[in-house]
Amino acid sequence: MLLPLVAVVMATLSVGTAHAQTPRVIEGGGFVYTADEHGNSISAIDLATTRVTTIPIPISPHNVQITTDGTRLLAVGAAVADGHGHGHDKAAHDAGETRGRLLVFDAAFLAKGPIETISVGAHPAHVVPGPESRRAFVTNAGDNTVSVVDLARMSVVKTIAVGRYPHGLRMSPNGREVYVANVQDGSLSVIDTGSLIEVARIQVGTTPVQVGFTPDGSRVYVSLRDENRVAVVDTAARTLIGTIKVGRNPIQVHATPDGRFVYAANQGTDAEPADTVSVIDVAAGSVIDTIRTGKGAHGVSMSDDGAVVLVTNIVDSTVSVINTATREVLTTFAVGHGPNGVTYRSMPR
Repeated sequence: MLLPLVAVVMATLSVGTAHAQTPRVIEGGGFVYTADEHGNSISAIDLATTRVTTIPIPISPHNVQITTDGTRLLAVGAAVADGHGHGHDKAAHDAGETRGRLLVFDAAFLAKGPIETISVGAHPAHVVPGPESRRAFVTNAGDNTVSVVDLARMSVVKTIAVGRYPHGLRMSPNGREVYVANVQDGSLSVIDTGSLIEVARIQVGTTPVQVGFTPDGSRVYVSLRDENRVAVVDTAARTLIGTIKVGRNPIQVHATPDGRFVYAANQGTDAEPADTVSVIDVAAGSVIDTIRTGKGAHGVSMSDDGAVVLVTNIVDSTVSVINTATREVLTTFAVGHGPNGVTYRSMPR
């Protein structure tokens, strides 16, 4: 169903004093969407014009994701009336048993509001679409499940039991498996997308938060928040093959399209937020560079061509755009309050 919006805020926003610069146009363009959890909003950045559009929505979104066909934007979170603030453990959220919501937007007409609202499980965290945008998978941290949503019928068609407190998840490049990070039991759940059952559980370390596949699907990198490390999993053997020391409290990870590097955002803690991104050399198995972004570096996404990496900074309420060739921050955009998840959509052809 279509939910009305209270208002639409549309403006080209400048950055705060911590990032005293005017946002610059990014060659190649495209759009960046952020889940502004603390502001109960979604922001859309037009990289070709530097315009930022922020709209209020009826949930506190923790994650957003563009569908593989680029036509829909998916957002998950708790209803605003249930309170906001997700975190990565049960202590961070008092309303953990309330039902969550998946909102579906037309990506080209975000300001019109959601075209559908779907009830999912308790305390939803992340969402990923299937390879043909027919389904979406949502982690429900409050009831240890993953909801499978049929995007044609706009309804949940199956609920899959996984590990304790499932959070981040990603689809394998071949579309056959979904890997889910289970924060509280230190494991990954492997879901077969054909049978829609959990086919394996892999122990990886303390507080895994998010996963990221290499483009060939042979490796999965897993942020281990409380170890200040990123785990490396061999997907063929479904075994942990090593860990890599990164910055403080890594959250999201993302591999470059050429498979050579993995970017890990280091958020730090509420008391001492971090402001770095670790660049992992896949072949060397170690960090080769550290990039300063903004306070509370959290979400990571990437342009389709791998030219830029997008990083949300929760404390600063900004998005840093990193040039992957120079490993420097090209520009910074102010967005809604407390941005968590981030996703990229290429320019329409």
